Amino acid sequence: MENFKFGDYLNLNNQIMKKAFLNVFLLATIGIAAVSCKNDKKNETEAKEPEKVAEASEMAATYKVDTEQSVINWKGAKLTGGGHEGVISFKGGELSMNDNMLEHGELVIDMTSIQVEDLEGEKKQNLEAHLKGTVEGKEGDFFNVKKYNTATFEITGINKKDGMYMLNGNLTLKEKTNNISIPVQVEKNNEALRLSSEAFMIDRTKWDVNYGSKSVFDDLVGNNVINDEIELQVKVYASKV
Repeated sequence: MENFKFGDYLNLNNQIMKKAFLNVFLLATIGIAAVSCKNDKKNETEAKEPEKVAEASEMAATYKVDTEQSVINWKGAKLTGGGHEGVISFKGGELSMNDNMLEHGELVIDMTSIQVEDLEGEKKQNLEAHLKGTVEGKEGDFFNVKKYNTATFEITGINKKDGMYMLNGNLTLKEKTNNISIPVQVEKNNEALRLSSEAFMIDRTKWDVNYGSKSVFDDLVGNNVINDEIELQVKVYASKV
């Protein structure tokens, strides 16, 4: 039998130490990735039971939504990576301010205006038709705008949290209403106001938008799975009535 030399022992020990280091590094990387994923969802809203809509006081000034300038930016993604983004327009609405405090408001969203901005030509048209539900046999996959042509957001309250204003409101989509909180900034002068939100996430399945959801259809795999979370960012401009 060949003698086991001390040098061979050192080489073996070095290999064991390298392998142990790689394992520790891998675990640390996984841990960092997990924390990063949690941070990515820091503005994910929790869908709660609807609340009583806030009323405006007699002293409040009314501002009418400018539908030409106001917009909602959206982003959706697949579980395996990649996704799409676009915009949705407003159909109308108004906001009421008393001094510098937002008291009341209703925003009417035009669901027939859904646009995809990262595609062109036939691919753009096909995805927009699928999202709107204008494809025969696929009306209910996403938003079914022929049946539900508008959505609404009605303010139920506003409070300050971590230096940001949290705007609470009932979001009604496909006749399903949930109360959510949105991080916003409000700026105004004598004739106009601007309400803008940080990017925030909603779980679309809470409004029965279930297509491609792994949490609803557990037999989906790979590229067929679409994230439940949709990223939204709201920008509203309104003029004093």
